[in-house]
Amino acid sequence: MEKLKIPYPVVVEGKYDRLRLLCVMEGQILTTDGFGIFKKKERLALLRALAAKTPIVVLTDPDGAGKLIRSHIGSAIPADRIIPLYVPQTTGVEKRKSAPSAEGFLGVEGQEQALLYELLSPFADGAAPRAENPLSKVDFFEDRLTGCEGASERRAALALAFGLPSDMTPNALLAALRVVATFEEYKAAVSKIN
Repeated sequence: MEKLKIPYPVVVEGKYDRLRLLCVMEGQILTTDGFGIFKKKERLALLRALAAKTPIVVLTDPDGAGKLIRSHIGSAIPADRIIPLYVPQTTGVEKRKSAPSAEGFLGVEGQEQALLYELLSPFADGAAPRAENPLSKVDFFEDRLTGCEGASERRAALALAFGLPSDMTPNALLAALRVVATFEEYKAAVSKIN
C-alpha cells in the first residue's frame, strides 16, 4: 500500500497514534500529548497558527478523553478550519497494552491500517475533500434527530451506520457527517432508522 500524501496537518492524541498514521500517510502529524494540550498553551497557539493558513484534520480516540481534547481544540479554532475525522468505537485492547482502556475502545493506534487509509484518502495529494454537504441543524430537526423524544437514540443509530462514535453531540455528529457522507447518503441512512 502506497502511503498517502496528506497536505493538511493531522492532529492526534499521542505518539503511538502518530506512529500508526505514519504507516499509511506522509505529512505533518502533530500530537496533543493527551491532556497536555490543556497545559501547553504553545501547542494550542501552533494549532491556531496552522489553522489560519490551512484546514487541520483532528483525529482523536473515540472515548471521553478524545471527546474532551477534540472539544478543546474546537473551542480555539474556527469550525470551518477543522476537518473532523472519527474512528469507530471498536472494543478491544491495543497490542502494546495488557488491558483495555477505561471505556474499552480501541484508539487511533489500535485501528487497522486499511481503515485509517480509507479515512484519510479523500484528502490525499491535495485533493479537495468531498463537495460541501449542505446538511444543517434544520435537517436534523426535520428528520427527528433533535428536539423530540427518542432523538438521541436515533442519532446514535445514525452515527453507528457511518462508523462514528454513538455518543457524539448533535453538533459533532453534524460536523462529522458533512465530511464523511453526501447529503444523499445521509438521507438514505435516516430513512432506515426512522
